[in-house]
Amino acid sequence: MAHDDGDWWFCLKHMKVEHGPGCPGRDRMGPYASESEAANALALARERNQAWRKQNED
Repeated sequence: MAHDDGDWWFCLKHMKVEHGPGCPGRDRMGPYASESEAANALALARERNQAWRKQNED
């Protein structure tokens, strides 16, 4: 997905949602389609990590 002013990001450095240009990509998760999706970035990553760990145990 190309970065543009419509993208939402979660900044890991500042632990907050950013819209459009902001911190460098290495410090951010995303892009996300909405502010609420970006705000849920850490929970989504946690869920995916748990699913991958479970999958690797099988």
